[in-house]
Formats: sequence, C-alpha cells, structure tokens
Amino acid sequence: MIKITALYTHVAVFGLGITGIEAVRALRAGGVKVTAWDDDEKKCKVAADLGAVIQELIPMPEGVEALVLSPGVPLTHPTPHKVVTVAEEASIPIIGDMELFQKARTTFPAPSQVIAITGTNGKSTTAALTAHLLTGSGFNVQLGGNIGQSVLALSPAEENTVYVLELSSYQIDLSPRFSPDIAVLLNLSPDHLDRHGSMKGYIQSKWQMFENLQPGSTAIIGVDGSDETALAESAETNDAIISVRISGQAEKTAKVFYQEGWLCDQEGPIVDLSSIATLQGAHNGQNAAAAYVAALSAGAAKDDIIRAFAGFQGLAHRMQPIGEISGEDGEVRFVNDSKATNAEASAHALATYDKIYWIAGGLPKEEGIDSLRPYFDRIACAYLIGASSEVFSLTLSDTPHVVSKTLDKAVSQAVTDALAAGGGVVLFSPACASFDQFENFEKRGAAFCELVNEQISRLGAVA
Repeated sequence: MIKITALYTHVAVFGLGITGIEAVRALRAGGVKVTAWDDDEKKCKVAADLGAVIQELIPMPEGVEALVLSPGVPLTHPTPHKVVTVAEEASIPIIGDMELFQKARTTFPAPSQVIAITGTNGKSTTAALTAHLLTGSGFNVQLGGNIGQSVLALSPAEENTVYVLELSSYQIDLSPRFSPDIAVLLNLSPDHLDRHGSMKGYIQSKWQMFENLQPGSTAIIGVDGSDETALAESAETNDAIISVRISGQAEKTAKVFYQEGWLCDQEGPIVDLSSIATLQGAHNGQNAAAAYVAALSAGAAKDDIIRAFAGFQGLAHRMQPIGEISGEDGEVRFVNDSKATNAEASAHALATYDKIYWIAGGLPKEEGIDSLRPYFDRIACAYLIGASSEVFSLTLSDTPHVVSKTLDKAVSQAVTDALAAGGGVVLFSPACASFDQFENFEKRGAAFCELVNEQISRLGAVA
C-alpha cells in the first residue's frame, strides 16, 4: 500500500468504491485527516473503520484542501455532480487517485518508471501483456489502475520497479498533473460521450496526460484512425519527447506493426503471433505492438521480450479460450469475450473467427450494433440476451438469430446448434454493458464460463 504523507492535512473523499476506499486507506496511513461520504451505508462503515470521519460533503467541511472524487461521479457532463460544484465554488482542487499517486512518487525509497495505457479498446490486454513482457525481462512489475488493483493499493517502488497502469478517460480527467514516463494511446472510437459531452471532449480527456509528458518521456500512439494519426502528428511536434507510431494494419508510417499474423518492425518480422492463442487478430497485433515498444522503452532487452511473448496466458474475459466439445462432424470452441462492452470491442472478436454462434446483449450503448454489419456474414446464428434483445433483433434483421433473453438459454441453444451444424465458435461478446442482468462484466464472464463447463462436462467428447 502507498502512504500519502506530507501532501495534505485534510482531504475529502466522495464515492467509496474500490478507488475511494483505497484513497481513504492511503491517506489515513499517512496521517491525513479524511472526511468521506457515500450513499451506501456499508461502504461508509468500511471507511469509518479505516479512520475516516463520515460526513456529507455538501456543504464542504471546513479545512478541506482537496476533494478525491470517484471516477464514476460526473465531473462535467451531462452536468457536474453537486459536490463538484460545491468544491469548485470553494476553490478546492478536485483530483483522483492517479493524482495522489503522482505526488506520492517523490517519497518512494527508489526511483521508478510509470507506463500509462489508455484508449477505447485493448487497454487491459495491452497492460497485462506489457506487465508480462517486463516481468519476463527481469523487472519488478506492479500492475494496476483500471485493471486489477487500485493504484494506491500497489507498493512503493523498490529497485527496478515499473508501474504498468491502465487508465480510463474518467481517471485522466481527475489527474490534471499526471505525467507518466511512457504514455500509450491505442485507439479512439465513440464511447462515454455522455460523460465527455462530445467526441472532441472524449479525445481531449485521453490526450491530457500526453500534454503533461516531461522531456525524455515516450509517447506510443496507434495510428489506425484519422483522429489517432492527428494526435501522433501533434506529439511529433514536441522535440523533447520520443514519439513512436504503432499499428494493427501494417500502416507504413508505423515503427512497429502487425502484418499477416506477425508482429513486425521496419527491419522485418519479430514475433509470430499466429502461434499464440491469446494474441489472435489484428486488434491484438496492435496491442502486441504497443506492449513491445513500451517494454523496449522501459529498458527491456529485445531477446527477453521476444521469449516472453509465448508465455502470455491472456486476459480473463477478453477473447479468452474456455474449452471445446468434439462432435461427430467437428469441434465446437468456446470464447469468453465478456469484456466487450461496446460494438467496437465486439468487432475485434467477430473479425477473428468464422462460423460464429454469437451470444450478445445486455444494457445497450447508444451506438448499438449497426457498425457490426460488415461481420454479419460470419455469424451462423446470434443468440440475444438482456435489455437489448429487441433492438438488436431489428438490427440483425435477415441474419439468423434467436431472442434467448437469458445467458443460460443462449448457451444451451448455441451448443445444440453448433454441434448439429458440424462445429464452430460459440462466442460470448455482448457489445453491451452488463448492468441489466449482472453486477459487472467479470461476473457476467464467470457465469458464461460456468455454463460452458457444465456443457463440456455433460457432453464431453461426442465423437
């Protein structure tokens, strides 16, 4: 755990989820007075047990020097939360846990490097892969942020420490001075526009940490879209930083890119990704390119990185192979892509496989699945669940589909159909948020895995 010492004497914390509780813990461990609030009494009890004063923050208590805001609380759009307005009127800085981490780094017993990874899709896979490559190269790696542990639950740096942090746009918004040593932007597509007001606002939130980069820092930017390319061009105007372009489409201006199953640079092939089950598809090619450059930039040896690739076990709930059933005429494979909470994420999975028995649905995003039409010919049948079932059914139109409503029915129907048709891939890639039927995408993915394992146990090898 990181202690926040000598920075503040009194801090308010609003929102006591994982991020907020760890902020309370870190501040109290450093002797800082904390006044905290959440509408959930159980969460308030946890904070009180850590030594926080539990009190509503409207009006703001006297003496508060900073407000640590949960990333889930609206900062600007669609309208600022009342606690934000109150803090701003009192000229109290509004920050997040990344900002506290930035300040705490100066107190660590050893120097460290920070790799921060953002983008619309692929953040978690890239962060996990980067951590894996650096660990395999002999570094003391700590992985956290929007993946795994909160950043403040990590440990103060020791010798040879590299922090690999996944950052959402919400976290960056609350980190006005956060400046990593290596910043990665993978891609940009419409997401969370209700929280940023527009695509322009969303892009600016991602770009903020790049504007903070100090001389000698590295910017790694995917250039597979026009917005991303424009940002890469902007970064390249700053001669004080190192700017590296990467691509999942063999973009000719990229230093490292994906081409026909291989991770390549301008000198030739580097790693055969087609032989690594957890890194299939062009989108994973871009993720691999980003992780490779990030590990090199942190000081890892090229040979060590290449050796480490083969051992990557992948990320739970992101195109995660679950198992297979052998039928009389072919195999049925199961893939858990529960982390695909929007159409753009599901597009990567649909582009990777053929003869797909697609389980999709949940709490729909505003953009729906219309953008996935180019992949509909890969779908043998779709099985629709959750609140989005009817609207997805309209979009799929002439594509074979069934309104299953629940995940258990969808899995059973997909397995039956796939076996009868001689095999295929049962792909759970919802293209939706989970909150209509599940607490989060992790529990949704775990439910799918449990249902699949039941099917495997029941049917075994049919052939």
